[in-house]
Amino acid sequence: MFKKGKFLSVLLMLALLLSFFPRVNTNAATNWNLVWSDEFNGTSLDTSKWAYEIGTGSGGWGNNELQYYTNRSENIQVTGGNLAITARKEAYGGMNYTSARIKTQGLKSFTYGKIEARIKLPTGQGLWPAFWMLGTNINSVSWPYCGEIDIMERVNANSYVNGTVHWDANGYASYGKVSGNLDFSQYHVYSVEWDSNYIRWFVDGAQYNEFYIGNNTGNTEEFQKSFFILLNLAVGGNWPGSPNSSTPFPSQMLVDYVRVYQAASSTNIVSGGIYTLTAKCSGKVLDVKDVSTADGGKMHQWTNYTASNQQFRVEDMGNGYYKLTAIHSGKVLDVPSSSTSTGVQLQQWTSNNTDAQRWQIVDVGGGYYKLISKASGLAMDVASSSTADGAVVQQWTDNGSDAQKWLFTRIN
Repeated sequence: MFKKGKFLSVLLMLALLLSFFPRVNTNAATNWNLVWSDEFNGTSLDTSKWAYEIGTGSGGWGNNELQYYTNRSENIQVTGGNLAITARKEAYGGMNYTSARIKTQGLKSFTYGKIEARIKLPTGQGLWPAFWMLGTNINSVSWPYCGEIDIMERVNANSYVNGTVHWDANGYASYGKVSGNLDFSQYHVYSVEWDSNYIRWFVDGAQYNEFYIGNNTGNTEEFQKSFFILLNLAVGGNWPGSPNSSTPFPSQMLVDYVRVYQAASSTNIVSGGIYTLTAKCSGKVLDVKDVSTADGGKMHQWTNYTASNQQFRVEDMGNGYYKLTAIHSGKVLDVPSSSTSTGVQLQQWTSNNTDAQRWQIVDVGGGYYKLISKASGLAMDVASSSTADGAVVQQWTDNGSDAQKWLFTRIN
């Protein structure tokens, strides 16, 4: 949804390079666990999950788009089990069209997974609906350095959708393909499956594109970091061109649901095994402060002395979640009061089988894993990527940093 340059030489070069990249069996089954969703079953937008974008952005959101985005019910509603984004032809805010755009930025982000939505798309000259993602570091590094994953875009009356990535490779680069022909009078499920090696695009479960990112090939390190989700219906712009007399207004994009899944833990993690957990950012291990045996004992990092307060039994609790029990105390890694706030220091607590004590263990490549709390959806994190003994181990927004990558070393 950012600028769509016609960099044909870049695309041709990438097409040639991709033909030499390693391929894996795209039919291999992956066990996916649902980690976040919005089913749009309420009566208003859930603002704990989505934020509105308002206005015209910079340069028509970088594309010379013609709409003014609002949060009015005329442009965005949750109704009949759908999110309805409506583009209208009307004078508003100095523009001649209105519509809506929402995002999870600052509320929820993801590194890897299966991201999908069931959507019914409008048809018309100058209409540009999209379901897409941007890197969470966009405010600090700008576009295209943050990376962009377009899960689905359609312009005008095209009989297909586009699946594309944009990034910086010592200059702007993009790569994309189109789906087969679709019946846009119907809903379709648009998705990507994204891991440390590939991004793959699907419509209704049928793959039509893939892009290799393993080992940051082609300067693709942007795609090893966290992204947030966007939904919008643009009007006009450099790519689709302007509406004309045949364009139907109002036009609606209807979203039945958005769901995010992440892969189940690797079988390399053995249920019942005893492990130390070493932070990639520091080389220090997860440690119960002061060898406490009390409920509320704090978690921090410390030099590895193979002490019992640095060892945790990992047990499969079903449905892709695990609990981690400190060997010295018999207490369980826990989110205090099931908090959903970032920056909360983790603790140990008597096992009570609540979501505050259930953790998804997600393979992030290179032998490392991230731990995602079921209660909060946040990742176990070393505060400020500190390398010091005693640095707080907290929960934080999943951002793909080394502060959230943990090496599991089996002791027994």
